[in-house]
Amino acid sequence: MEIEALLKVEQLALKKLRTYQQSIWRYLSRAILAGMFIGFGVIVAFKSGSLFHLEQSPFTYPVAALMFGSAIILISYGGGDLFTGNTFYYSYAALRKKMSWSDTWKLWILSYGGNLIGAAVFAFLIWMTGLFADPSVNSFLFEVAEKKIHAPTIQLFFRAILCNWLVCLAFFVPMTLKGDGAKMFAMMLFVFCFFISGYEHSIANLSTFAIALVLDQPNTISLDGILHNLIPVTLGNLIGGGLFMAVMYYYVNKPFMED
Repeated sequence: MEIEALLKVEQLALKKLRTYQQSIWRYLSRAILAGMFIGFGVIVAFKSGSLFHLEQSPFTYPVAALMFGSAIILISYGGGDLFTGNTFYYSYAALRKKMSWSDTWKLWILSYGGNLIGAAVFAFLIWMTGLFADPSVNSFLFEVAEKKIHAPTIQLFFRAILCNWLVCLAFFVPMTLKGDGAKMFAMMLFVFCFFISGYEHSIANLSTFAIALVLDQPNTISLDGILHNLIPVTLGNLIGGGLFMAVMYYYVNKPFMED
C-alpha cells in the first residue's frame, strides 16, 4: 500500500503552505526556481536532440526525452516549487481537510505565476548567451514549438491530462523507494515516458515558448498560438494531477487513512 507515501504528500503540502504563510516572497522565489530548473531541462533536451535532428535520426526524441529528466531531479533535490506537482499535493491535502480549498487555489496561482517568471528570466539569460543564435541549433526547438501551437485544442487537453498524471507519479512513486539512485532513476523514467509519448506539460511549454520568442523565431510562433496551447494544457494538467492522482488515491485509500 502507498499509505506512507501519501502521508509524505500531505506533509509536503502543509510544509509548502507554511512557507507561503511565513513569506509569500519566499514561496514565490521557490516557484521561480522551478521555472528556471525546467528551463535547464528544456535547453539540454533541445541542444542534445538538435544534434540528432540535423541528421534526421530516429533517436532525436528519445535522446531529448532522456535529457529532459534532469529538470525533475533539479526540482526535487534543488527545492523548486512546480505548479504541476502542486495540483496533486494541494488537492490531496484539501480532500483530507488538512488545508482549505481557498489556500489551494491561491497556491496554484502563485506557483504558476512564479514558474512563468522563472521561465521568462531563464529565456532572457539564454538569449544573452547566444547559444541558440545558430539556426542549425534552434531548428529543432522551433519545429516542436510550432507543432504545439497548431495542435487541436481537444488533443492538447487530453495530452495534458496524461502528461501530469505521469509527472505526478514521477514525484509520488519515488517516495515509496529507498536510496537516491533508485529515486532518480524512477523520476527520469516517468519523465522520459511523458516526453517521448508527446504529452503536454504547461510549465515545460512556458519555457519552450519563452525561449522561442526571444530568439529569431519564425512568424508562425505567435502569442495567440501560445495561448491556444497553454489554456487547454494548463486545465488538462489540473485534471491529471487533481482528479487522476489526488481524488483517485484519496478514494482508494480512504478506509486505511487515519484523520
